[in-house]
Amino acid sequence: MPHSFNKIWIHAIWATKERVPLITPEIEQQVYGFVRSQFIECGCPVRIINGMPDHVHCLFLLNPQKAITEVIKQVKGSTSHSINEKNITADKFAWQTGYASYSVSESVLEKVFVYIKNQKQHHAKKTFQQEYDEFIKLIEE
Repeated sequence: MPHSFNKIWIHAIWATKERVPLITPEIEQQVYGFVRSQFIECGCPVRIINGMPDHVHCLFLLNPQKAITEVIKQVKGSTSHSINEKNITADKFAWQTGYASYSVSESVLEKVFVYIKNQKQHHAKKTFQQEYDEFIKLIEE
């Protein structure tokens, strides 16, 4: 095969430091804009970004020239720097160390998109910790 083709969708999730609810409704779109611009700078087209005051979900195409760890490190580092530089939060903004990332098959892409889009309704029924515990249980099975 003379050419390479890659299309790897990633669902990434990470939290604010100590899960402090810093992403208020007033700044949410600005924060997501910073996150989106960093993904684009990494060459990773973004399908959707959404979340809660203490965590964010992103669905993006991974640039085949970059590792997930490299992309997430840049996105988190640059966004927290921009947020603090522009003083859009009363407290110092920081992301928690670490993240979760999952590859997403084309067959469930729309389902993941809807799940991310409806984060606020979803978390009205289930806490992040309950959801996380369910993810871990699925992985261990």
